[in-house]
Amino acid sequence: MKKHIIAIAASLLTLAVVCSCLPVYNFSLDPTLTATDQPPSTLAAPTSPPPTKQLEPAYFLPVMDMDLAALYETINPGVVTIKIYTNSEVPQDLNMPTAQGSAFVIDKEGHIVTNQHVVEGAIEIEVDFPTGHKSWATLLGTDPDSDIAILQVDVSEDELIPLPLGDSSQVKVGDIAIAIGNPFGLAGSMTVGVVSAIGRTLDSQHPAPGGRLFSAGDLIQTDAAINPGNSGGPLLNIKGEVIGMSRAIATDSYTSYGNAVNSGIGFAVPVNIIKRVAPSLIENGKYDYPYLGISSLGDQFWSLKIIESLGLPPDALGAYITCVTPDGPADQAGIIGAGDCLDSNLKPGGDLIIAINNYPIHEFNALLSYLISETQVGQTVTITVLRNGKEVDIPIIIGARP
Repeated sequence: MKKHIIAIAASLLTLAVVCSCLPVYNFSLDPTLTATDQPPSTLAAPTSPPPTKQLEPAYFLPVMDMDLAALYETINPGVVTIKIYTNSEVPQDLNMPTAQGSAFVIDKEGHIVTNQHVVEGAIEIEVDFPTGHKSWATLLGTDPDSDIAILQVDVSEDELIPLPLGDSSQVKVGDIAIAIGNPFGLAGSMTVGVVSAIGRTLDSQHPAPGGRLFSAGDLIQTDAAINPGNSGGPLLNIKGEVIGMSRAIATDSYTSYGNAVNSGIGFAVPVNIIKRVAPSLIENGKYDYPYLGISSLGDQFWSLKIIESLGLPPDALGAYITCVTPDGPADQAGIIGAGDCLDSNLKPGGDLIIAINNYPIHEFNALLSYLISETQVGQTVTITVLRNGKEVDIPIIIGARP
């Protein structure tokens, strides 16, 4: 598995977040992370049989009449398995996939969406359909910020069952969440849970100035079981609409094969980001994310002790700016950070962002979610900060992540 382990508040929480892509053979991303072999039984997981009858898309069915079996029969034909092949020094291994994940069809033109980490490093990409049909895919573009990749296949339209895309802005905590994918190579598996939280943040795979990573925001958290191999598969609501794409799981335990196992904390890329990013990846191979050029204190650190040490009122809420990237949009607009971006010591004196375009900001996650989902590069927004006890409105032109 191409494990990208992300430390979440390392000084407070010893939890790892790993991408849920399934490894097939030993390989290492870096000196500290090595995936191990899967047992042979998982290398040739049978594909799901074709549906016995053709159903209308789930969103045409009345919610009252919907059941999970009907939803599965409708949606599973549009969920596919991704297998990647990389260079190998062992000749007989060249015909065996290195890793695999999940994906789903988004249109009749053959476009398929999956995670960027699923196809990273691939020399060849195979797509296996539930009917048993297999096809080579072309990689059109990748987005390391939200971990999205767009593939295209040249197959009969009969093989292409696009999934209905919902509206992740309407997702609420407690909504039913349904994941379909290929955990541990078991194609066509469905699990059910709820939306546990919205607006979560993880590190992206895009290096930021100064050596850190940009943040991926507005993620959906779910307790629907997500395991290695689920990466890239759809997360659905009870109507059968895609609300997100499985991306990663949080875990502190591993199986004997070295793969992270479900902990009840999974993360999905919201479908509204996919709907924004996919057309640009298809057209240009990339997508430019809105950028302010700030670093902020993580939400988990926002304690009363910290608030008092910063000289802020005890009920202060917002995104505290620890530093501002030189010559970035925030720097040019006059946003003040607490110190040097290379200095990890927390200091008073930084602006506290409390609103953007009059939208209240109670934490950094909310600011990042708003930027990603509601703004565009080149747009002028108004940032409201708390500075020396007073509210100050600052216009700022949104830049693109470098």
